Amino acid sequence: MRWSRLAADLGPCGEPLARWLQCAALPATVAQAVSADAAGPDGAPLTACVDAIALVTLDGELRRLDRERHADMFRLVVGGQGVFGLIYSVTLRVDALLQAAEHALPPLEILAPGPASTDAIASEVETLLPPDQVESFQKAAHALAFERRVTLRRIAVCQLRQGAETALGWATRNWAGVSVRLETRATLGACVQTAEICRALHAEAIARGGSFPARAARRVSRAQLDACYPQLPAFLAEKRRYDPAERLQNAWYRSVTALMRHPVCDSRWTN
Repeated sequence: MRWSRLAADLGPCGEPLARWLQCAALPATVAQAVSADAAGPDGAPLTACVDAIALVTLDGELRRLDRERHADMFRLVVGGQGVFGLIYSVTLRVDALLQAAEHALPPLEILAPGPASTDAIASEVETLLPPDQVESFQKAAHALAFERRVTLRRIAVCQLRQGAETALGWATRNWAGVSVRLETRATLGACVQTAEICRALHAEAIARGGSFPARAARRVSRAQLDACYPQLPAFLAEKRRYDPAERLQNAWYRSVTALMRHPVCDSRWTN
């Protein structure tokens, strides 16, 4: 179900949810958001509002996973980036979701002056920072963009709360979620440069005690992945135990497993 449909179906009760959705950077459907371990309206992981899920397994069967009765598998699938199966439906704690939406705060957005380029490629870098390190990180991001001669179009900051843990959970403490939008030219060299800048921004965040959501793991280095997600090898081992032939794959899984096998070499592109 799409978020917009859920809010509409709830009628007047869904108005706080609809307001939050206008400023929330969420996947389009509830299932996609749960799979990606997105934050809910109050900044805690959305999984806190999930009672159960229906999963389409590797064999094409529909299996219900309850938070309490199937705790181990539930923790792998929720926030599991889609590598254990397709989430067909989600049983939400609607009252808890609406209560969280009542207290939702919009992100603070810092926009760069000037019109957006019509032929530029936009890239979003998601980081997690201790709240007292946000200002320092912002300065580092601006300095990096100036050094690499790319446009820093927007920085958005939202409050994130410690909450329900999944196998690849990010909510180990209260964070400031800092999203940086960059604009680069649509050239091969610029694509290489963008990848470098993404890793450099993550390095700045980690140096300040920060991290990144697991869904952003495709754009980090092996060392950064090891530093922030030491539990990843155990997660991948569970994936291989469940799916020895690796029949179910997606872009996230292929990128992360390739990174684990062949760390990215350092590179530097100069204009």
